[in-house]
Amino acid sequence: MSELVCAVDVGTGSARAGFFRPDGTMVARAVAPIGMSRPEPLYAEHGSEQIWSAIGRAIAEARDSASIETAQVGALAFDATCSLVLRDGSGLPLGLSEPQLDTISWCDHRARAEAGLCTQTGHEVLDHLGGAMSPEMQIPKLMWLKRHRPDLWSRLGRAMDLVDFLAWRATGTEIRSESALSAKWTYLPHRPGSEWADDFLNAVGLDDLRRRAALPEQGHPPGTPAGTLTRVAAAELGLRAGIPVATGAVDAYAGALGALAGSDPARTVALIGGTSSCLMALSDRPVRAPGVWGPFRDAVLPGFWTVEGGQSATGSLLDQVIRWSGAGARPSRAAHDRIVNRIATLRAEAGGESGPEQDFAAGVHILPDLLGNRTPWATYGAQCVISGLSGNEGFDALCRIYWRAAVSIALGTRQIIDHLSTAGLRIDHIALAGGHTRSDLLPQLYADATGCRVSVSDDRDIVLLGGAIMAARAAGWQAGLSEAAAQMAGPRRDFRPDPRSQAAREIDYRVFLRMQEHRQEIEAMSARHPDPDAPRTTADVSADPDGDQTAGRDVGHPASDPRRA
Repeated sequence: MSELVCAVDVGTGSARAGFFRPDGTMVARAVAPIGMSRPEPLYAEHGSEQIWSAIGRAIAEARDSASIETAQVGALAFDATCSLVLRDGSGLPLGLSEPQLDTISWCDHRARAEAGLCTQTGHEVLDHLGGAMSPEMQIPKLMWLKRHRPDLWSRLGRAMDLVDFLAWRATGTEIRSESALSAKWTYLPHRPGSEWADDFLNAVGLDDLRRRAALPEQGHPPGTPAGTLTRVAAAELGLRAGIPVATGAVDAYAGALGALAGSDPARTVALIGGTSSCLMALSDRPVRAPGVWGPFRDAVLPGFWTVEGGQSATGSLLDQVIRWSGAGARPSRAAHDRIVNRIATLRAEAGGESGPEQDFAAGVHILPDLLGNRTPWATYGAQCVISGLSGNEGFDALCRIYWRAAVSIALGTRQIIDHLSTAGLRIDHIALAGGHTRSDLLPQLYADATGCRVSVSDDRDIVLLGGAIMAARAAGWQAGLSEAAAQMAGPRRDFRPDPRSQAAREIDYRVFLRMQEHRQEIEAMSARHPDPDAPRTTADVSADPDGDQTAGRDVGHPASDPRRA
């Protein structure tokens, strides 16, 4: 048996590579930056070849740091953001705003109108998307391409989730991951023989999509071998030709695999926290709830259905708070560290003998929807609300807003978990991964706001660990993905709810829910839906009565990119 496997995680702003032993120990890790272009508001584009080059640099640096020989490495696996790679009939980049920018990022929201049209169909596929299509998914983006760039559509020869592009680039095979297809392409793996809803594609004007995008009849579960590493790819990545390459997963789902390893999947939610946050729960039966994506069968572990909720702006909100502070402040790991340390001091100074903790930022309340509300309302045009701003300036004033923004993120997480409980899930444990673990601030807030035990791994990159589990399965270290996950699970550190802080967060939560009601009342009074391109969804109607962070998850603190997303 080979000594090591290699896992690669591609986030919004960087690619990470790690090498792992059979027991899950990571022996080396390195990061390489990835650029992003924003040619217009709501647009976000990458170059897939630049991403591939960044992966090669990260692998080389990680190998060199631990003096790893290529003969030691027995398999490779990728996970990536749910970004969309476009290639022409010859397999060359199909450039968008620039010739080499062939990838629409997961966070690109140019297809809001198209997402609304998908929702209007009322098709069965929406039952697996919480009742509403998201502009972050691939079908609306491809609709946009056909409607607005027919010159590119006519040349389209391949459209792939980024994780599938990487497997194709590594092996030359046309394998597609069920994780990506079911979560982002309206593919229904639980319907053998009719996984693709052709009537839905026809209804949204994509009757030629399967041919244009070279979509396969069936996807493959994560961890199954996608092929072997070609000589060309091996030379570019600095690995040995012929090693198996695993079918990969969307990065948040790889994170869920790593986070849930060793846990009871029936009572645990994996929270992959970064620029945005994804919350994933597994069940042995299909579970549905408005504003929740899924259920997707076999998207993480075979035999389990996965549901996914999310917050579109978590780490990015904390970054934005720093930018709002003025004086040219920029988010950086050092900036976040300084703020978190000062918050700890201010909270200690506020003190209080009994009852709920005395909040040093009392009177400030925030709705964190900087990029809309993904769960539970699926209102992608909803906006951030801050109540209680004063004329105070200076560093402590920034810390107050930052603290309350962090509280609001935790309250949004509680709302999602409460929402999942109404669908029949019973969650008492949060397995937290991503940049939100880089200080104790958010893990403890999650525990206090939700009442759940929160576990984190201080010495592991959980998203990369998920990739390593897939690579271990492809290498044949274990017979199945569940067995590989059990073997590679490691020790965790727990955060328990603090009763005094928990009482304070309970009050905050009541305010949080009332602010959501007020926001909807104001929108109704102004006769303006927050997203004019999107129709009212079922969630909207029911709601009416009721690591450096800027670069991505790799060097950020305390937030990261999920992916996640």
